[in-house]
Amino acid sequence: MLSSLRTQRAVPQEAAQRSTRQAFFIAGLCTASWAPLVPLVKARADIDEGVLGLLLLCLGLGSISAMPITGFLVGRSGCRRVIVAAALIMCLALPLLASLSSLPALVAAVVLFGAGLGMFDCAMNIQAVIVNDSSRQPIMSSFHGLYSLGGILGAIGMTAMLAVGFSPLIAVLCIVGLTLFTIIKATRHLLPTGGEGGAPMFVIPRGKVLFLGALCFIVFITEGAMLDWSGVFLISLRGMDPAYGGLGYAAFACAMTASRLVGDRMVSRFKSTRVMVFGSLCASLGIVFSLLNSHWSLALVGYALVGAGCANIVPILFTAVARQTDMPQGSAVPAMTTLGYAGVLMGPALIGFVAHASSLQIALGLVAIALLVVAATAKSIRT
Repeated sequence: MLSSLRTQRAVPQEAAQRSTRQAFFIAGLCTASWAPLVPLVKARADIDEGVLGLLLLCLGLGSISAMPITGFLVGRSGCRRVIVAAALIMCLALPLLASLSSLPALVAAVVLFGAGLGMFDCAMNIQAVIVNDSSRQPIMSSFHGLYSLGGILGAIGMTAMLAVGFSPLIAVLCIVGLTLFTIIKATRHLLPTGGEGGAPMFVIPRGKVLFLGALCFIVFITEGAMLDWSGVFLISLRGMDPAYGGLGYAAFACAMTASRLVGDRMVSRFKSTRVMVFGSLCASLGIVFSLLNSHWSLALVGYALVGAGCANIVPILFTAVARQTDMPQGSAVPAMTTLGYAGVLMGPALIGFVAHASSLQIALGLVAIALLVVAATAKSIRT
């Protein structure tokens, strides 16, 4: 912990916060840019929902393979180098995802994108925990708010470019250009080191970290469902034009951003337990609402409720893991990040398998039920 604080003092506090927000913006931008591509990849490769689920599983496998060693790499090389390297990997993979039609080549590109995304997410969260601990007031929700803002721009930007006739490749290259511009601006004030240099390469979560990671897993399954399956649901089951499939994730991301921008004040006023209970119930209700209505416009309202509900749960959990005592901070953050992000990366694949065996409505309904577990266990969270 002391080494983390010394690292933070080497970078001005305001500059460190700004670079952290820029990193979260990049993560949201690149992740959301993938959402409008999912239905297009499905059509271009001519695959069914079951094969699409396997393809999405490759995204999770790439990320889960990279995340466990990210804490070790950050301890050895620092947040700055790992974040920049991961951003370059994502910029290389996105154009491949927008142009390839061969299933084996798509598998390789998805694994590469997943690895870059996993490294980036883990490294930026290590930086966020260090910067948040050095602040005199809660700022974790504001970091995640920039992730959501990037998600809005990625989803709406990609959808708009596709709607006016841009090819998927040209649209993605625009996203890559913005990503490179932002990472160049952020690089100077990213932390040159991070965590404990002696952190092990592979860490198994235990105690409180395991519990918090399990809750993250549920919430991130929900986010993954909105990212990868909202467009498929709207196009396949609600008759939406494929060019506008990204609006589902855009509605989710807009509501999440608005809620996160006031999230730190909400937690200070109502306490984390109440925010978690209300948020998980709101998200569960939003999924049910989208499933029970037949028009795509009403489904968008449901997705907005999901975004508003999920918005501040994950920032609360990351604040809690930084202050638990079962594991050192430098090991706890990567361990919980790995377990939690498995939900957003592998959860959509599980949804695809359930949808193939039954229906997409049943698969999404199970996600709504899982959110009730978060509400039931929220009282045990203390930040």
